[in-house]
Amino acid sequence: MEEALKLYGAPIYVRKQIVHNKHVVATLEAQGAIFVEENEEVPEGATVIFSAHGVAPEVYEQARERNLKAIDATCPLVTKVHHEARRYAAQDYDILLIGHEGHEEVIGTAGEAPAHVQLVDGPDEADKIQVRDPEKVVWLSQTTLSVDETMETVARLKERLPLLQSPPSDDICYATQNRQQVVKQIAAECDVMIVVGSTNSSNSLRLRDVALDAGARASYLVDYATEIADEWLEGATTVGLTSGASVPDELVTQVLDHLAARGFGQVDEIMTVQEKITFSLPQELKRDMKAAAR
Repeated sequence: MEEALKLYGAPIYVRKQIVHNKHVVATLEAQGAIFVEENEEVPEGATVIFSAHGVAPEVYEQARERNLKAIDATCPLVTKVHHEARRYAAQDYDILLIGHEGHEEVIGTAGEAPAHVQLVDGPDEADKIQVRDPEKVVWLSQTTLSVDETMETVARLKERLPLLQSPPSDDICYATQNRQQVVKQIAAECDVMIVVGSTNSSNSLRLRDVALDAGARASYLVDYATEIADEWLEGATTVGLTSGASVPDELVTQVLDHLAARGFGQVDEIMTVQEKITFSLPQELKRDMKAAAR
């Protein structure tokens, strides 16, 4: 996004929040990004960026009709789920999409094959599902869910649909999984768990819930260190700290400094895996940057 602003200049329009993080959005707004809900709010011929959560094919068509220069910033992990939805729909499968109703990622994925996709919003929704052929059913999932909640939903679905197929690879975001795994490992030792993330971030909310389910005595979600109430820390000896997948490192560092100033200066870093995956810039942006450098 910052590269796009440097290359094209402000303003650049962004359909929905580029990521679900208040600080990131505010920082980009200050640099000239304008966040909108739909393409109709973007002036004809302007540049629009589609968020990391992905969009349905009709959104691309709307952009073409308005002569918008569209840059696709969809997370590659979300793109993979979109590909799976199209492939299974082409094979005439019923697709059970596990996710939260109204979430941008769910809307985008379902839009790839609306006639084939049914949303399953949690385990209790599993009993309501109706399919055409129990032998041709597959489940996909929103990438930012709790792994445990997703598998609980899958188990409930398989009680009614024992031939339910699984996607060829795990759809839950690796960063989301890694954080949940660490939280489950340390939560029982923590008097308080602090999760740095925004309230509209699905994966951040899940981290707070996972901490409580795994034994943390209390768990709080904050955007900034200044939101941490001193009474949360009263009587605590161990404070756990994690962050949502799209949270800038600087916000986590600020929380560490805040905690150190209140007597929690010893930091033990827990890491289950080394994250080495990197994502490249959108193809449209790379192409234009290369052309500008000539």
